[in-house]
Amino acid sequence: MLKRTLPALGLFFLAPLVAEFVLGNIPITALYALLMLAPLYGGGAVLIRELVRRRGWGYPSMVLLALAYGVLEEGVTTMSLFNPNYADLRLLDPGYLPALGMGTPWTVFVLGLHTVWSITVPIVLMESISRRPREPWLGKVGLSVYGVLFVLVGVVATTAFAISNDPFVAAPAQFAGVAVAIVVLVALAAWVGNRAQAQVRSGVPAVWLAGLSGLVLSSAWMLANDLIHNAWIDAAAMLAIDVLGAILLVTWSRRTGWTQRHSMAAAGGALLTYVWHAFPESPIFAASKTADLIGNAVFALIAVGVIALAAVKSRQTHS
Repeated sequence: MLKRTLPALGLFFLAPLVAEFVLGNIPITALYALLMLAPLYGGGAVLIRELVRRRGWGYPSMVLLALAYGVLEEGVTTMSLFNPNYADLRLLDPGYLPALGMGTPWTVFVLGLHTVWSITVPIVLMESISRRPREPWLGKVGLSVYGVLFVLVGVVATTAFAISNDPFVAAPAQFAGVAVAIVVLVALAAWVGNRAQAQVRSGVPAVWLAGLSGLVLSSAWMLANDLIHNAWIDAAAMLAIDVLGAILLVTWSRRTGWTQRHSMAAAGGALLTYVWHAFPESPIFAASKTADLIGNAVFALIAVGVIALAAVKSRQTHS
């Protein structure tokens, strides 16, 4: 039984490791934060993955649920979507929408981070390592444990901690908008997952090309946010790359030649974007330049190791 649940435990810790540490947001000197972040990131990833596999849905539904997770975390738990001075960074000033109390580039950026890297990439890589990528990993007891960890420790406790550090609380209308968005995204995930999609008899790109596409598109997305200083052009560029990536992946994945190895390669390419982007990234916790550099190197090696393991396992099992 323990062996059957190990992939879920791996995902529980891989999700926060990717989301914050491989990104370069938290330095290695604060590695203890992994335990505090796992119930939120890891719990969310495990629950999304289990729901999708129990329902027999595919990765498109998983991506939509990952986006719903991002709306929950940033709209409720941290409230960064609405806090005009979140972490003293004035993130909402560029492209500010007074009617919504939101900043356009920040909304697109942070929800993209969660959708792709916090949830989808760790799930795809862990499924590629697992011998049972399309089967549930947990029974009722295990599912209940992760559910309690996610709700009570991940969402409730993290929200309380955030409010204790910053008394800002979003308006009732904003919370209502978050609730509506989550319900709509979950409904879309169910609708997409329940649709019968006929596979197309057509060729697919080589595995290495799927990986290169993931790296190039995700790197371009990151660079757009880093280098474009006009808020509206920045948001439009990121959204355009999102649409292009979605079109390519949906088109390719519907073809009969698409395998778990292709999905793994695309996810691995996206993870490599976090690897290189961590080095110019400034951590949110105080750390010396040496400690930051060492941490980035260590997490880069871990990320590359996970990709290599996923590549070997998927080649052996999921070709």
